Amino acid sequence: MSRASRPDDLRFAQEVLGLSTRAVHAGEPRTATGPLDPPLVLSSAFAFADAETAAGAFRGENDAYVYGRWGTPTVEALESKIAALEGGEAAVATASGMAAISGTLLTLCGAGDHVVAPRSIYGESARLLRERLPKLGIAATFVDGTSIAAYAEAIRPTTRVLYAETPANPVLAVTDLAALARLARERGLTSIADNTFATPACQRPLGLGIDVVVHSMTKALCGHGDAIGGMIVSSAELRERFADTVVKGLGAVLAPLNAFLIGRGVRTLGLRMERASASALAIARWLAVRDGVARVHYPGLAEHPGHAVAVRQMHAFGALLSFELVGGVEAGRRVLDRVRLVSHAVSLGDVRSLITHPASTTASTMSPEDRLAAGIGDGLLRLSVGIEDAGDLIADLEQALGRGAPTLQS
Repeated sequence: MSRASRPDDLRFAQEVLGLSTRAVHAGEPRTATGPLDPPLVLSSAFAFADAETAAGAFRGENDAYVYGRWGTPTVEALESKIAALEGGEAAVATASGMAAISGTLLTLCGAGDHVVAPRSIYGESARLLRERLPKLGIAATFVDGTSIAAYAEAIRPTTRVLYAETPANPVLAVTDLAALARLARERGLTSIADNTFATPACQRPLGLGIDVVVHSMTKALCGHGDAIGGMIVSSAELRERFADTVVKGLGAVLAPLNAFLIGRGVRTLGLRMERASASALAIARWLAVRDGVARVHYPGLAEHPGHAVAVRQMHAFGALLSFELVGGVEAGRRVLDRVRLVSHAVSLGDVRSLITHPASTTASTMSPEDRLAAGIGDGLLRLSVGIEDAGDLIADLEQALGRGAPTLQS
């Protein structure tokens, strides 16, 4: 177990403190004197007090720092913070969100094994399951992620993992995590949930029975668009397996500077997500009654097919929404070319609002047939709402949709 995920520290953080308090204090120094921020430790190697300490470290008998790929104080402080936020026993940081996803699956699956995953899923996650893992003998079946019955029907004797991404990228489909976790337990399988869109500020899958949570910390956990990283949160036993495979073995190491920047961003997670979620709901409601908008995908809308499940398992509905335009790809391009406050970029979870056209960007590696099966039409735009004033964002979208010039509102 890492130094940054000791049970006593995590129990205090999870049982006593609220989420925003945890986001500030978990994993932080608690000494009478010294730095308030965890130190940025850039050293790639660490000196041992003596020969026995070195040998004991390699035998796993003490918690001496050994080598930057095995762990550093800066990275482990962030691991402790995210474990506390998600309600997990332990966590391991990785170089990116895709490193967390691919490393988790490679740890749990081998040649001949099988994964069940939703059709509506981040494009590179879909490509991993559709193209890359099959080369290693790991098969995948894609199902309707909103149907637990579809998951159950797809299970084979070789199935090892039930995978979910909820709300899903980019159509915000909602998977019933408690029901998925029950199914996994009944069949002796491991359940994994990508919680990047929701973040622990809006949803905590481990509390619903899910075994493993993965994150692209590049997104809302960092929140400022200046650092790439991933995280896996799980039991302490699984954490050691993930660390050994993903970080020590495959070398998907999170740089200490990125850990420092992400940890700084996490401290404001509660405030940022509260503001962005409220604005996203206001924008979704506004778009839902606008001419030229065929459909709005946001779990906070009563008409969203996953709204009832989202109400049960989410604390807020998140900062992401997508909407389909009448006129398809050309209508979408006009909006992308006309927005002024909203930035045209493929990431999400930033303090800035970002918009993208999934069919030609993040989902472009999918075939047209697979995109349509996942609900990703040519006129679909994905909007990641930042912390700007909602009125200003609505005014920008108003003019981008062709209804006059934007006016900045306070």
